Amino acid sequence: MKRLNNLFEKIISIENLTLADLKAQKGKRETYGVIQHNKNSENNILKLHDMLISKTYKTSQYDVFKVFEPKERDVYRLPYFPDRICHHAVMNVLEPIFVAVFTADSYSCIKGRGIHKASFALRKALENVDQTTYCLKLDIKKFYPNIDHIILKSLLRKKFKDPDLLWLLDEIIDSAPGLPIGNYLSQYLANFYLTYFDHWIKEQFRIKYYFRYADDIVILHSDKAYLWQVFNAINIYFQMFLKLEVKGNYQVFPVKKRGIDFVGYVHFHSHVLLRKSIKQRFARMLKRKPRKASIASYSGWTKHCDSKNLMKKLLTDVQF
Repeated sequence: MKRLNNLFEKIISIENLTLADLKAQKGKRETYGVIQHNKNSENNILKLHDMLISKTYKTSQYDVFKVFEPKERDVYRLPYFPDRICHHAVMNVLEPIFVAVFTADSYSCIKGRGIHKASFALRKALENVDQTTYCLKLDIKKFYPNIDHIILKSLLRKKFKDPDLLWLLDEIIDSAPGLPIGNYLSQYLANFYLTYFDHWIKEQFRIKYYFRYADDIVILHSDKAYLWQVFNAINIYFQMFLKLEVKGNYQVFPVKKRGIDFVGYVHFHSHVLLRKSIKQRFARMLKRKPRKASIASYSGWTKHCDSKNLMKKLLTDVQF
């Protein structure tokens, strides 16, 4: 694999930092951090440029808060200047490089490969009923918090040899334990952390039907015993090379009886239903006399599955 050099200069150029500033402001122009930055934006860009050249840039202190939907987790937030601009500047240059390394079977944070792209790819695979009899489904225990910095840095050095770029990536990686949920860079680094595993599992086992959305993995095959063999190999690989642990809710099951709960939908060979927890949140929201926009947001989920009866049941008593 070709290792890339001379990327740092592109990242820290005034042109790229200015572009990063524009991108980072999208949808956030009325936030406090952006308003304060825009009072002196040109000088701030020059200041960030100087900090990066002199390597005096340090990640700011995080604001850490909890969210409880869809599950409880800590979210990390950085100030707009200098950090969010810096992260966008990095991704302006590195995003196409990362995406080129990712397999076609990995989703999440990749433009054009979101939730519905993953769902429709799985549906397409399930059209081949004979080869998708069984499903191996697993995810990783506390994936983001358990990403090992030493391993991540060594993987990055397989792809990049630019010492200045690696200094900057190391600084961002070491700014919090694991990878902080909420960081713009974290989702790409997390995907990169598993990308060599993706290539290994596809090449080692010649897996045809493999899907990964973040740390949620689905593998389909006609042989149940073979899927257990694959699972055991994954378990060993994670422990030996990534210091990760498979969550205890892993399963190998017949698709016909259970359906595959993946990216918000339950997928069968003949139809697709909305995930139970999303239906429940939708129903609770409707009881609170919601706005039409809130209903439209949830209805967007239902448009991509078999939901006529569900929508009829949920919306019968709603008063607009």
